[in-house]
Amino acid sequence: MRALLVTLSALLYAAPALAEIDPKCEGIPKPDDYDEQVQGDFQANYFALASSQSPLHAAIPHEPGHGSIGVDAKIVPPLACEQRFVLGWTKTEQTNKSPLIPQIAASFAFPAIKDIAVPYAGFSILPAIPLSDPDNAKGSGDLPVCDGTLPLTECRRRTRNLVMSGELGIGFRIHPKFEAGVRAHATMMRTFGDIATAFDPAEEPSVEDIFQASTWGFDAIVSVPIEVGQQKLSPYVAAGYLDASTQFLIGDDIYYAGNLHPYSGAALSVGVDALLAKHLRLAAEFYAAPGGYSTPDDTVTSVDQGSRYGHIYTARAKIGYEF
Repeated sequence: MRALLVTLSALLYAAPALAEIDPKCEGIPKPDDYDEQVQGDFQANYFALASSQSPLHAAIPHEPGHGSIGVDAKIVPPLACEQRFVLGWTKTEQTNKSPLIPQIAASFAFPAIKDIAVPYAGFSILPAIPLSDPDNAKGSGDLPVCDGTLPLTECRRRTRNLVMSGELGIGFRIHPKFEAGVRAHATMMRTFGDIATAFDPAEEPSVEDIFQASTWGFDAIVSVPIEVGQQKLSPYVAAGYLDASTQFLIGDDIYYAGNLHPYSGAALSVGVDALLAKHLRLAAEFYAAPGGYSTPDDTVTSVDQGSRYGHIYTARAKIGYEF
Protein backbone atom coordinates (compact mmCIF):
# COMPACT_ATOMS: atom_id res chain seq x y z
CA MET A 1 0.00 0.00 0.00
CA ARG A 2 0.99 3.63 0.35
CA ALA A 3 3.11 2.18 3.11
CA LEU A 4 6.52 3.70 3.71
CA LEU A 5 6.11 6.75 1.45
CA VAL A 6 7.15 9.44 3.90
CA THR A 7 10.02 7.68 5.63
CA LEU A 8 11.50 5.82 2.67
CA SER A 9 10.74 7.87 -0.44
CA ALA A 10 14.23 9.37 -0.50
CA LEU A 11 15.78 5.90 -0.41
CA LEU A 12 13.50 4.66 -3.15
CA TYR A 13 14.25 7.42 -5.58
CA ALA A 14 17.96 7.20 -4.85
CA ALA A 15 18.03 3.44 -5.43
CA PRO A 16 14.94 2.32 -7.36
CA ALA A 17 16.51 -1.05 -8.21
CA LEU A 18 15.82 -2.17 -4.63
CA ALA A 19 12.06 -1.91 -5.06
CA GLU A 20 10.20 -5.11 -5.82
CA ILE A 21 7.91 -5.11 -8.87
CA ASP A 22 5.85 -8.12 -9.79
CA PRO A 23 7.30 -9.52 -13.07
CA LYS A 24 3.77 -9.50 -14.53
CA CYS A 25 3.65 -5.72 -13.99
CA GLU A 26 7.06 -4.77 -15.33
CA GLY A 27 7.13 -2.28 -18.18
CA ILE A 28 3.72 -0.71 -17.49
CA PRO A 29 4.17 3.06 -17.88
CA LYS A 30 3.27 5.40 -15.05
CA PRO A 31 0.05 7.31 -15.86
CA ASP A 32 0.26 11.07 -16.13
CA ASP A 33 -2.43 11.48 -13.47
CA TYR A 34 -0.89 9.02 -10.98
CA ASP A 35 -1.24 10.28 -7.43
CA GLU A 36 0.25 8.56 -4.37
CA GLN A 37 -2.55 9.59 -2.02
CA VAL A 38 -5.26 8.48 -4.44
CA GLN A 39 -3.56 5.10 -4.93
CA GLY A 40 -3.04 4.44 -1.24
CA ASP A 41 -6.56 5.44 -0.27
CA PHE A 42 -8.00 3.28 -3.05
CA GLN A 43 -6.14 0.20 -1.82
CA ALA A 44 -7.20 0.78 1.78
CA ASN A 45 -10.85 1.35 0.85
CA TYR A 46 -10.93 -1.59 -1.54
CA PHE A 47 -10.29 -4.21 1.13
CA ALA A 48 -12.65 -2.53 3.57
CA LEU A 49 -15.37 -2.77 0.91
CA ALA A 50 -14.45 -6.39 0.13
CA SER A 51 -15.18 -7.36 3.74
CA SER A 52 -18.33 -5.26 4.30
CA GLN A 53 -21.55 -7.12 5.09
CA SER A 54 -24.20 -7.10 2.39
CA PRO A 55 -27.65 -8.68 2.92
CA LEU A 56 -27.31 -12.09 1.22
CA HIS A 57 -30.96 -12.60 2.13
CA ALA A 58 -34.47 -11.41 1.37
CA ALA A 59 -36.30 -8.68 3.28
CA ILE A 60 -37.49 -11.40 5.69
CA PRO A 61 -34.58 -13.87 5.90
CA HIS A 62 -36.49 -16.67 7.70
CA GLU A 63 -39.94 -17.53 8.88
CA PRO A 64 -40.46 -16.30 12.47
CA GLY A 65 -38.77 -18.58 14.99
CA HIS A 66 -36.39 -20.06 12.43
CA GLY A 67 -32.78 -19.42 11.50
CA SER A 68 -29.78 -20.88 9.71
CA ILE A 69 -26.11 -21.65 10.20
CA GLY A 70 -23.64 -22.05 7.36
CA VAL A 71 -20.90 -20.34 5.39
CA ASP A 72 -20.80 -17.01 3.56
CA ALA A 73 -18.24 -16.42 0.81
CA LYS A 74 -17.26 -12.92 -0.34
CA ILE A 75 -15.29 -12.88 -3.58
CA VAL A 76 -12.30 -10.50 -3.63
CA PRO A 77 -11.60 -9.63 -7.30
CA PRO A 78 -7.84 -9.33 -7.95
CA LEU A 79 -6.44 -5.86 -8.44
CA ALA A 80 -4.87 -5.05 -11.79
CA CYS A 81 -1.23 -4.03 -11.96
CA GLU A 82 -2.18 -0.37 -12.36
CA GLN A 83 -3.91 -0.51 -8.97
CA ARG A 84 -1.04 -2.25 -7.18
CA PHE A 85 1.81 0.20 -7.83
CA VAL A 86 2.91 2.45 -4.96
CA LEU A 87 5.79 4.70 -3.97
CA GLY A 88 6.04 6.70 -7.16
CA TRP A 89 5.36 3.63 -9.36
CA THR A 90 8.52 1.89 -8.08
CA LYS A 91 6.94 -1.04 -6.20
CA THR A 92 3.90 -3.30 -6.46
CA GLU A 93 2.08 -4.53 -3.38
CA GLN A 94 1.11 -8.20 -3.01
CA THR A 95 -2.59 -7.46 -2.79
CA ASN A 96 -3.99 -10.55 -4.52
CA LYS A 97 -3.35 -13.12 -1.81
CA SER A 98 -6.84 -14.57 -1.42
CA PRO A 99 -9.71 -14.83 -3.92
CA LEU A 100 -12.42 -14.80 -1.25
CA ILE A 101 -13.31 -14.16 2.38
CA PRO A 102 -15.15 -17.15 3.89
CA GLN A 103 -17.09 -16.66 7.13
CA ILE A 104 -19.04 -18.94 9.42
CA ALA A 105 -22.48 -17.32 9.50
CA ALA A 106 -25.62 -17.64 11.62
CA SER A 107 -28.90 -15.74 11.61
CA PHE A 108 -32.27 -15.96 13.33
CA ALA A 109 -35.72 -14.44 12.83
CA PHE A 110 -37.57 -13.62 16.04
CA PRO A 111 -41.33 -14.06 16.60
CA ALA A 112 -43.44 -11.83 14.40
CA ILE A 113 -45.03 -8.65 15.65
CA LYS A 114 -48.76 -8.66 14.80
CA ASP A 115 -48.04 -11.20 12.05
CA ILE A 116 -46.55 -8.45 9.88
CA ALA A 117 -43.13 -7.38 11.19
CA VAL A 118 -40.30 -9.90 11.64
CA PRO A 119 -37.18 -8.69 13.49
CA TYR A 120 -33.95 -10.62 12.89
CA ALA A 121 -30.25 -10.68 13.71
CA GLY A 122 -27.17 -12.17 12.06
CA PHE A 123 -23.51 -12.72 12.87
CA SER A 124 -20.56 -14.04 10.87
CA ILE A 125 -16.87 -14.54 11.60
CA LEU A 126 -13.59 -15.52 9.97
CA PRO A 127 -11.21 -16.50 12.80
CA ALA A 128 -7.61 -15.27 12.63
CA ILE A 129 -6.22 -18.58 11.34
CA PRO A 130 -2.62 -18.35 10.01
CA LEU A 131 -2.46 -18.86 6.26
CA SER A 132 0.55 -19.43 4.05
CA ASP A 133 1.50 -16.62 1.72
CA PRO A 134 1.41 -17.98 -1.85
CA ASP A 135 3.89 -15.31 -2.93
CA ASN A 136 6.60 -16.49 -0.53
CA ALA A 137 7.84 -19.19 -2.84
CA LYS A 138 7.88 -16.96 -5.91
CA GLY A 139 9.32 -13.51 -6.22
CA SER A 140 10.08 -13.15 -2.51
CA GLY A 141 13.51 -14.64 -2.17
CA ASP A 142 12.20 -18.21 -1.73
CA LEU A 143 12.11 -17.67 2.02
CA PRO A 144 10.26 -20.26 4.14
CA VAL A 145 7.21 -19.34 6.16
CA CYS A 146 7.89 -18.50 9.83
CA ASP A 147 7.10 -21.47 12.08
CA GLY A 148 8.64 -20.24 15.32
CA THR A 149 11.97 -22.04 14.79
CA LEU A 150 13.67 -19.57 12.43
CA PRO A 151 14.94 -16.01 12.96
CA LEU A 152 12.65 -13.43 11.34
CA THR A 153 15.43 -12.54 8.89
CA GLU A 154 15.16 -16.07 7.45
CA CYS A 155 11.42 -16.39 7.00
CA ARG A 156 8.20 -14.66 6.07
CA ARG A 157 5.31 -14.25 8.48
CA ARG A 158 2.03 -16.00 7.82
CA THR A 159 -0.92 -13.74 7.14
CA ARG A 160 -3.85 -13.85 9.56
CA ASN A 161 -7.24 -12.29 8.93
CA LEU A 162 -9.94 -11.68 11.51
CA VAL A 163 -13.29 -10.57 10.07
CA MET A 164 -16.44 -10.19 12.20
CA SER A 165 -19.79 -8.93 10.91
CA GLY A 166 -23.17 -8.35 12.49
CA GLU A 167 -26.59 -7.10 11.45
CA LEU A 168 -29.94 -6.18 12.95
CA GLY A 169 -33.03 -5.74 10.83
CA ILE A 170 -36.76 -5.93 10.52
CA GLY A 171 -38.83 -7.15 7.58
CA PHE A 172 -42.47 -6.49 6.79
CA ARG A 173 -44.80 -8.87 4.97
CA ILE A 174 -46.78 -6.24 3.09
CA HIS A 175 -48.38 -8.73 0.70
CA PRO A 176 -48.00 -12.50 0.16
CA LYS A 177 -45.95 -11.62 -2.92
CA PHE A 178 -44.11 -8.56 -1.63
CA GLU A 179 -41.82 -7.97 1.36
CA ALA A 180 -39.83 -4.92 2.43
CA GLY A 181 -37.43 -4.20 5.26
CA VAL A 182 -34.50 -2.26 6.65
CA ARG A 183 -31.27 -3.42 8.24
CA ALA A 184 -28.22 -1.97 9.97
CA HIS A 185 -24.87 -3.70 9.73
CA ALA A 186 -21.23 -3.40 10.79
CA THR A 187 -17.98 -5.24 10.05
CA MET A 188 -14.59 -5.23 11.73
CA MET A 189 -11.54 -6.53 9.82
CA ARG A 190 -7.98 -7.02 11.09
CA THR A 191 -5.13 -8.35 8.95
CA PHE A 192 -1.83 -9.27 10.60
CA GLY A 193 1.32 -10.15 8.66
CA ASP A 194 4.07 -8.86 6.40
CA ILE A 195 1.59 -6.79 4.37
CA ALA A 196 3.72 -3.95 3.03
CA THR A 197 6.59 -6.37 2.22
CA ALA A 198 10.26 -5.50 2.00
CA PHE A 199 12.02 -3.85 -0.92
CA ASP A 200 14.58 -6.65 -0.94
CA PRO A 201 12.75 -9.66 0.58
CA ALA A 202 15.82 -11.93 0.47
CA GLU A 203 17.81 -9.60 2.71
CA GLU A 204 15.41 -7.57 4.85
CA PRO A 205 13.69 -8.92 7.97
CA SER A 206 10.04 -9.87 8.07
CA VAL A 207 7.97 -7.52 10.24
CA GLU A 208 4.34 -7.75 11.26
CA ASP A 209 2.08 -5.03 9.90
CA ILE A 210 -1.51 -4.49 10.96
CA PHE A 211 -4.27 -3.38 8.60
CA GLN A 212 -7.52 -2.40 10.31
CA ALA A 213 -10.80 -1.68 8.56
CA SER A 214 -14.30 -1.16 9.82
CA THR A 215 -17.51 -0.54 7.92
CA TRP A 216 -21.06 0.25 8.94
CA GLY A 217 -24.21 1.15 7.10
CA PHE A 218 -27.88 0.58 6.54
CA ASP A 219 -29.98 -0.78 3.68
CA ALA A 220 -33.56 -0.87 2.50
CA ILE A 221 -34.53 -4.23 1.00
CA VAL A 222 -37.46 -5.35 -1.13
CA SER A 223 -38.09 -8.95 -2.15
CA VAL A 224 -40.68 -11.00 -4.02
CA PRO A 225 -41.20 -14.49 -2.52
CA ILE A 226 -42.11 -17.19 -5.01
CA GLU A 227 -43.22 -20.59 -3.71
CA VAL A 228 -43.06 -23.68 -5.90
CA GLY A 229 -44.18 -26.68 -3.87
CA GLN A 230 -41.87 -26.86 -0.86
CA GLN A 231 -39.30 -24.64 -2.51
CA LYS A 232 -39.16 -20.89 -1.93
CA LEU A 233 -37.24 -18.39 -4.06
CA SER A 234 -37.00 -14.73 -3.11
CA PRO A 235 -35.36 -12.37 -5.62
CA TYR A 236 -34.37 -9.18 -3.80
CA VAL A 237 -32.86 -5.74 -4.31
CA ALA A 238 -31.13 -3.68 -1.61
CA ALA A 239 -29.82 -0.13 -1.60
CA GLY A 240 -28.24 1.83 1.20
CA TYR A 241 -25.38 3.83 2.63
CA LEU A 242 -21.94 2.49 3.57
CA ASP A 243 -19.21 4.16 5.61
CA ALA A 244 -15.66 2.82 5.98
CA SER A 245 -12.59 3.72 7.99
CA THR A 246 -9.11 2.18 7.81
CA GLN A 247 -5.75 2.29 9.53
CA PHE A 248 -2.43 0.80 8.49
CA LEU A 249 0.30 0.26 11.10
CA ILE A 250 3.58 -0.70 9.47
CA GLY A 251 6.47 -2.51 11.05
CA ASP A 252 8.08 -2.55 14.47
CA ASP A 253 8.39 1.22 14.48
CA ILE A 254 4.58 1.51 14.03
CA TYR A 255 4.62 3.89 11.09
CA TYR A 256 1.03 4.99 10.55
CA ALA A 257 -0.41 5.31 7.04
CA GLY A 258 -3.72 7.15 7.24
CA ASN A 259 -6.62 7.08 4.81
CA LEU A 260 -7.51 10.66 3.92
CA HIS A 261 -10.52 9.71 1.77
CA PRO A 262 -12.37 6.85 3.52
CA TYR A 263 -15.29 5.41 1.59
CA SER A 264 -18.64 7.09 2.16
CA GLY A 265 -21.30 6.32 -0.41
CA ALA A 266 -23.82 3.92 -1.86
CA ALA A 267 -23.97 0.15 -1.43
CA LEU A 268 -26.17 -1.88 -3.80
CA SER A 269 -27.16 -5.56 -3.93
CA VAL A 270 -29.18 -7.70 -6.32
CA GLY A 271 -29.64 -11.36 -5.51
CA VAL A 272 -31.74 -14.46 -4.96
CA ASP A 273 -32.41 -16.09 -1.59
CA ALA A 274 -33.68 -19.68 -1.71
CA LEU A 275 -34.96 -22.28 0.74
CA LEU A 276 -34.94 -25.75 -0.79
CA ALA A 277 -36.28 -28.96 0.74
CA LYS A 278 -37.13 -27.07 3.95
CA HIS A 279 -33.54 -27.08 5.25
CA LEU A 280 -31.11 -26.03 2.50
CA ARG A 281 -30.57 -22.26 2.53
CA LEU A 282 -28.82 -20.82 -0.54
CA ALA A 283 -28.18 -17.27 -1.67
CA ALA A 284 -26.24 -15.60 -4.46
CA GLU A 285 -25.73 -11.88 -4.89
CA PHE A 286 -24.10 -9.21 -7.03
CA TYR A 287 -22.70 -6.47 -4.79
CA ALA A 288 -21.54 -2.98 -5.74
CA ALA A 289 -20.04 -0.04 -3.89
CA PRO A 290 -19.56 2.32 -6.86
CA GLY A 291 -17.73 5.19 -5.19
CA GLY A 292 -17.82 8.11 -2.81
CA TYR A 293 -15.64 9.39 0.01
CA SER A 294 -15.51 11.59 3.07
CA THR A 295 -12.71 13.98 4.03
CA PRO A 296 -11.81 13.84 7.73
CA ASP A 297 -9.23 16.51 6.97
CA ASP A 298 -11.01 19.02 4.74
CA THR A 299 -7.74 20.78 3.93
CA VAL A 300 -6.59 17.81 1.82
CA THR A 301 -6.76 18.19 -1.94
CA SER A 302 -9.20 15.75 -3.58
CA VAL A 303 -9.83 14.62 -7.14
CA ASP A 304 -13.31 15.06 -8.56
CA GLN A 305 -14.02 11.41 -9.39
CA GLY A 306 -14.90 9.80 -6.07
CA SER A 307 -14.63 6.24 -7.37
CA ARG A 308 -10.87 6.69 -7.78
CA TYR A 309 -10.59 6.57 -3.99
CA GLY A 310 -12.29 3.17 -3.81
CA HIS A 311 -14.98 1.07 -5.41
CA ILE A 312 -15.83 -2.61 -5.83
CA TYR A 313 -18.07 -4.79 -7.99
CA THR A 314 -18.19 -8.38 -6.85
CA ALA A 315 -20.28 -11.47 -6.11
CA ARG A 316 -21.15 -13.22 -2.86
CA ALA A 317 -22.80 -16.49 -1.92
CA LYS A 318 -24.20 -18.40 1.05
CA ILE A 319 -24.95 -22.00 1.89
CA GLY A 320 -26.50 -23.05 5.17
CA TYR A 321 -28.75 -25.35 7.12
CA GLU A 322 -32.18 -23.95 7.99
CA PHE A 323 -33.51 -24.93 11.41
